[in-house]
This record gives sequence, structure tokens and C-alpha cells, in this order.
Amino acid sequence: MADTSDAYQTFEQHVERMIQVSHASRILDWDQQVTMPEGGTAARSRQLATLSGIEHELLCDDELGTLLDELDGAELDPVRAANVREIRRRHDREVRVPSDLVERTRRARSDAFETWSEAKAADDFATFAPALENLIELRREYAACVAPDRDPYRVLFEEFEPYVEFDRAVEILDTLRKEIPPLIDAIRRSDVSPDDGAFKGSFDPTKQESFVRDVLSDLGYDWDRGRLDTSPHPFQRGSPYDARLTTRFDRTNPLDGLTSAVHEFGHALYVQNLPREHYGSPVGEPRDMVVHESQSRFWENHVGRSRAFWERTLSIVREHFPQLDDLTVERAYRSANVVTPDTPIRVAADELSYHLHIVVRFEIERALVRDELDVSEVPAIWNEKMESYLGCSPESAAEGPLQDVHWSNATFGYFPTYSLGSAAAAQFRSAFEAAVGPVDEVVRDDGFEPVSEWLRENVHRHGKRFRTDDLLIEATGEPLTADPLVNYLREKYGRLYAISG
Repeated sequence: MADTSDAYQTFEQHVERMIQVSHASRILDWDQQVTMPEGGTAARSRQLATLSGIEHELLCDDELGTLLDELDGAELDPVRAANVREIRRRHDREVRVPSDLVERTRRARSDAFETWSEAKAADDFATFAPALENLIELRREYAACVAPDRDPYRVLFEEFEPYVEFDRAVEILDTLRKEIPPLIDAIRRSDVSPDDGAFKGSFDPTKQESFVRDVLSDLGYDWDRGRLDTSPHPFQRGSPYDARLTTRFDRTNPLDGLTSAVHEFGHALYVQNLPREHYGSPVGEPRDMVVHESQSRFWENHVGRSRAFWERTLSIVREHFPQLDDLTVERAYRSANVVTPDTPIRVAADELSYHLHIVVRFEIERALVRDELDVSEVPAIWNEKMESYLGCSPESAAEGPLQDVHWSNATFGYFPTYSLGSAAAAQFRSAFEAAVGPVDEVVRDDGFEPVSEWLRENVHRHGKRFRTDDLLIEATGEPLTADPLVNYLREKYGRLYAISG
């Protein structure tokens, strides 16, 4: 077999240039959502469109295609083979998409974010509707370029999770849609009263930020390679050398800002722990959104809502909020886990009913992309589905279809990964407990580092080396399944609300 070392070296250099352009784009996107002055949108739209065009051209370059042809089937070590596999998948997909469409979409996304921000502040869905219609049309056009004979929503879902079959994703969502409502109904009938008043009051956002910073430090966030800011919708961006996160603060409830920050910390820790020796290659990048969301949901729910977390964190609470001096661990724990299905805001939803929020968004965006629903119908159908699944209807568009930033970013197909990631998180928890011990006991006795170390060893350090199911099998012994999540939710909330059977 011919020596492919020179071809691989050229391939590696080409791919690194492409990834660096992508990282630069991410930081400009972060800046737009966090610090950019309001008047900067026109220039930023063009800057991001240009970078997207350059990245697309590098990915679709004929020379790269030739290199991939030469490397296909070559005897490569597992890391190099994974890099070739990942770029081959993306190249074969994107080469069918014209650069003009990529740049138009990136420009439209940047403009739509500002429109969404204004529409949400004004509680006016009609202001955002034209931008949403344009983004849907652009994404349909993209899907038609990639695979004109396939369901466009499936094509878009593969942007965020290429290695979990869409039918299996739907099956997992269907399982959650079937299993969760009866559990919620049992909780509503329970004689156990929810304790949701422990964190009520008035809490200075500046003090909340200081509190969250101390919690993130205790969790193990590396401030030399990260930062915390506020944004209308919490998110995380960056690289192993610069993994930034944001949250937002509700003056009446410090749990909201804390929970969002711990969620984004899970993303950021994953990024900070990626193998830096492979930085600039696919293996140095995170394994798509099911695994990415599994890390945020693991820290948010399995750690941040655990009793041991509140045993460690209560002293930090009292330090920053003297009005909570009489707060007990038990009250804090129960408040962090109260089930309130009539909450219209997804990021404030409890761990259980959260998945019904995802189902609402999944069903609506799938219908939009498939042209089965008109944008003008979204507020009404949103309210109808919220009432059907959660027993509540938002009082405004800002609390309804305008609450999430995702559609302004044209990320249709992303929402299912939150629940799929939650399923993976439950699998990782089961594997961790089999190998190390119960999460509560480990955190209580040894802090958060054993959790971080297990995730670093079994998930983070692999980057994109394995496909999604292969990574899960490597770490947990089985491919993605809803069973551990369903069992975990039944056990936890059955215990909290004294539900038998």
C-alpha cells in the first residue's frame, strides 16, 4: 500500500485552517450575544457570513476531496482514521451546498438574532415571524441540496446528531412522552406538598453572580480558560483554551441563574477537557450534540439537583444571601427538585416535565420544516400543545415561542438532542455508579473531582474519536436507550413524592 503520510499531513493542515475559522466565528457569535453594541449587527452579519463562506469553501475544496480519496481505505491509526471519517462525512454533505446559500443563511441568522431580541422584549411574535419564515425557507433549501429525496427535518437533525438514527430518536422521545405524564399525574395526586418557597424573595443580581462564580469554582471550572457573562438566553461557546459560558438572573429566584450556569458549566467542562494534543482536528472537537447535552444535563440534574450538592453548597448560599441563614439542606434539595409542570419557561422547568417542553418544540419545528404548519399559526399551536402536555398556557409570546433563542439561529433539529442527551446522561450516571459509587456518596465524601475525572476519562478525552453509540458502548456498555433515564426518574420522584408502584 502506498505511503500516505504526506497526504495526511497536507490533509491535517487544511483541516486545522478550517477549524480555526470555525472557532473564530464562534467567538464573534458570543460577542454578538454578550458585549457587541446594538448598532453592530449590520457589520457582524457580514463578518460571520464571510467566515462561514470561507469555512465552507475549505470544506468543499477540490484538493481536500482528492486527499480524502487518497486516504480512504488507507492503513491509518484510530485517531487519524477518525479524523478522515469525520471530514469525509462533512465534505460529502456540504459539497452539494452552494457557498452563496451558506453565506445568505449565516447573514440571516445574525440579523434574526437581533430581530428575535427585539420581538421578545416587545412581546410581539409578528415582529419575528418574517425572519423565522426566511430561516425556515433557507434551511429547507439546504436540506434539498444535501438530500432532495429525503425528509428535510431528518437531514437537519443530522447536522446536530449524525450517528443516532432519527427513527430511534423519535422512539426515545415517544417513550418519554408516554412515561412522564403518568408520573406527573401521580405527583399531582400525592399527599407530599412541594417545597418551592425556600428561595423566594428578592436577590440582587450582582450578588447572584458572585454566588454562581463561587459555585462554579467549587465545581472545578478553570477560570484561566473561561469566563462568565449574562445573555438573554444562556449558552456556551469556545475551545479547550477559551470555554466561555453565560447565564441570566431572576431577581426573585436565584435557582434559575444557578441551574442555567451549572448546565452551561457541563458544556464548558467538556470543552475544557477535550484532548488538547489533538486541537485543530476533529478528534479535538466535541462529539456532536447528544453527547454535548449529556454533559450539561449530567451536571445540571445528576449533580446540581443532588442532596450532596446542596450539602456542599449551602454554606456558599448563606455567605451570599444572609436572608437564607435558616435554609436547611433538605429544603434546598426539595426546592431544587420540585415538580411544577405548569411552568411555561423551558429553562426554568423541573427535571421531569422538561422533556414535554422538548416534545412541544420538536413537534412544532418538524411541522414547520415539513411545511405542515404556517409560521403565523405557531403561537396558537404552541399554546394548544402546552395545555395538552403540561396543563398550562403561556401568558405571552415572550413566555411562549419567543422564549428560546434556537430558532433565530436556524438550529431546527437541535431540540431533540436535549432529551436524547438526558438519556445518555442517565446511562453515564449508571456506569459511573457501577465503577465508582453512588453520585451522592462520592460528592459528599470526595467532592466533585471524582465525577469530573470519570467523565474526562470516559467521555471528554475521546473527542470525536468514536461515533455516538460507540462512545456510549465504550463508556457504559450499551448504545443510546431511554431505559436508564425512565428508571432514574421513576425512582427519584417516586421517593421524593412518596409514590409507590
